[in-house]
Amino acid sequence: QVQLVESGGGLVQAGGSLRLSCAASERTFSSYAVAWFRRAPGKEREFVGFISWSGTYVNYADSVKGRFTISRDYAKNTVYLQMNSLKPEDTAVYYCAATSTRYTDYALYSDYAIYHYWGQGTQVTVSS
Repeated sequence: QVQLVESGGGLVQAGGSLRLSCAASERTFSSYAVAWFRRAPGKEREFVGFISWSGTYVNYADSVKGRFTISRDYAKNTVYLQMNSLKPEDTAVYYCAATSTRYTDYALYSDYAIYHYWGQGTQVTVSS
């Protein structure tokens, strides 16, 4: 059972940056693909991006492409979401999620249903 803990959320002005962390309790985390999702008030959960278990493949939603970067530190069992040029519309609770299942179709990793483990979420608020 993998436990995920997000941190790094907070209040930031538009144009600012934040780095979210997703720390895992198990060393086997290195064999998991990890995604970030977000949910804004009154909206559906939205895929933000994911990183493959090997770290060699990363994909992002169009809404964050060029502004957000996902990376992972295997020694620390941690995945990061670096968020730059933040906009008020980025305001949401951000969740990391992990799956050990490996798919050849990377498009499947944008589907929240494939993830077995979820963190508790961290609030990001971007003021205008």
